[in-house]
Amino acid sequence: QLDHTLTGTELGIGTRYEGKVRDVYDLGDRLLIVTTDRVSAFDRVLGTIPFKGEILNRMALDGFAATEDVVPNHVLESPDPNVLVAEKCEAYPVEFVMRAYVTGSLWRDLESGAAEAYELDFRKDFQKDERLDAPMLTPSTKAEKGEHDLPTSRRAILDAGLMTATAFDAAAEAARALFERGRERAAKRGLILVDTKYELGVNASGALTVIDEIHTPDSSRYWIADAYEERFRERRPQRMLDKENLRQWLIEERGFSGHGAPPSLPDEVRVMLASRYLEAWHRLVDAPFDGAPGPVAPRLEANLKTAGYLPA
Repeated sequence: QLDHTLTGTELGIGTRYEGKVRDVYDLGDRLLIVTTDRVSAFDRVLGTIPFKGEILNRMALDGFAATEDVVPNHVLESPDPNVLVAEKCEAYPVEFVMRAYVTGSLWRDLESGAAEAYELDFRKDFQKDERLDAPMLTPSTKAEKGEHDLPTSRRAILDAGLMTATAFDAAAEAARALFERGRERAAKRGLILVDTKYELGVNASGALTVIDEIHTPDSSRYWIADAYEERFRERRPQRMLDKENLRQWLIEERGFSGHGAPPSLPDEVRVMLASRYLEAWHRLVDAPFDGAPGPVAPRLEANLKTAGYLPA
């Protein structure tokens, strides 16, 4: 499948916007969102991973279905394994990042002093990968493609006029409730939902809505639960099922953390990452993965023609 990944689409419908991973087509009252096989880290696109788009899109659909009683989401239909048709919403200009452990970018922020931007009271003696006393919301700005998201705080968001206090607090409460549901689901499957980001906004009726993706390996960090305590005591890296595998490879093997030209991904790394996404699927979704090998684009376009989104 290495030679058949979906690098991007040009469907010729609506207004097209290309994100780091998704191609989004604005169709007026709805969005047609194609999850490609592109992979990004440190806000840079690095290449493609076999089956990644299908796995992410289907996992997001599973996550949305499992949380729709907590917060409504934007899902309308999925005419292809890589495609989500969604209600058009006004997205908040802030990412709502929930964390239960001191790791990843939070650990790097604490080491560098950048965590002061959150305006939260962190203990001074935290160890890497240590469990927080209680889950925390650490919001971030939304960067343009190729730029870096930055830590921010409730006060800074309100002072900048990005959101009202009422809207922010409602979104924060929703993020906490979604995170609790996600942690419960992960625990039942022998996993720890370490942290995750939520994209939230309002639909045409003004109702708070979850958008983008939810509880996927791209938006969330998962560890193997029964390995956590021993590895933490021994200061060994946790067993990960998320994109942190790629970030660590970039840092340790290529010395890349988002600055300068990104390195290319060797095929063996692409295969390793595909296996991690597949393992995440098998652990988190109560269904076999039945993705068919071969070129993705022809199948996708045929399904969109059948659904009436492309001319026959």
